[in-house]
Amino acid sequence: MKWKNQLENLAPYQPGKSIDEVKKEYGLTEIVKLASNENPFGCSEQVASALSQYSKSFALYPDGYAANLRSTLAEHLQVEENELIFGNGSDEVIQMISRALLGPNTNTVMASPTFPQYRHNAKIEGAEIREVPLIDGKHNLEEMLRVTDGDTAVVWLCSPNNPTGRYINKGELLTFIDQVPKETLVVLDEAYFEYVTAPDYYDSLELLKKYQNLIVLRTFSKIYGLASLRVGYGIGHKDIIRKIEPIREPFNTNTFAQVAANAAICDQEFVNECKKQNQLGLEQFYTFCKENQLNYYPSQGNFVLIDFKVNGNEVFQYLLEKGFIVRSGVALGFSTSVRVTVGSQEQNKQIIQQMKEFLQKSTSFS
Repeated sequence: MKWKNQLENLAPYQPGKSIDEVKKEYGLTEIVKLASNENPFGCSEQVASALSQYSKSFALYPDGYAANLRSTLAEHLQVEENELIFGNGSDEVIQMISRALLGPNTNTVMASPTFPQYRHNAKIEGAEIREVPLIDGKHNLEEMLRVTDGDTAVVWLCSPNNPTGRYINKGELLTFIDQVPKETLVVLDEAYFEYVTAPDYYDSLELLKKYQNLIVLRTFSKIYGLASLRVGYGIGHKDIIRKIEPIREPFNTNTFAQVAANAAICDQEFVNECKKQNQLGLEQFYTFCKENQLNYYPSQGNFVLIDFKVNGNEVFQYLLEKGFIVRSGVALGFSTSVRVTVGSQEQNKQIIQQMKEFLQKSTSFS
């Protein structure tokens, strides 16, 4: 068969073990999953209410235009309805952008490490991939500009960045976009936008009014707690959205995702409370790191990357056997770290205790 050459060494996404798998393998009854940056507080009660009241036929296709969700979100963001595009998670919007703009005669610029789907989709489309190493967990925007040229179709900026949690401030971002060629699309991935508290974070929706080569990505998977329903979106100039729309599958966001997201937007009190609890949780981890002389990146997301100074897989395995699932930094480009999702204060307290015990045992063996 005539497979694309670029698929030859491309591995599929490898999800971590499920909660049920871990329970069975280690004989555990309780598991705390803090690996995928999900919301430990679930979703708004208004979402459950809206879904329970849904009474239309399951045999009908979803609204391909997502009209109700589109209207509610446009009003919430104060943008035009034709400035929005919806995806089966923001992952799919990334895929759509890649299909629309990337190919063998183009290149794409991104940080490293960052969200892996930028690279993954660029590889599938056969584009040249130009990765620029992070500096202290942050995008090296100066070097990213240097490697951007007339053949650069897309520049990816993840802010706050996954897996470090560091962000691009307003001054840095404006300086960068001002120098990017106008024919190059700048993708600003804000999956963790709602968690940001930094005072010098930019207002991306205001930037969209100035820069027509900019698209902003957001999701309902994180603070809104709807990861299982898979709905994300892009915001951009109507001409950009119009160009991407033909690539979108006809019924790509399912009915329940649309109903849930529509209800979730209407409960900003829930969002604000989750943001507040996240800050309290981050402080728990920061205190632990400082007390144990562990390096970490200050995070603007709902996770923290902690350097344990040993192979991250060892920390991951130890915590796994204690009933806590985290993400080893080995696969993320930080071989001696683990990335931990911020849980409830009680969950954080429990996993921090296990981390302390790991450190004590590591010290006794050294």
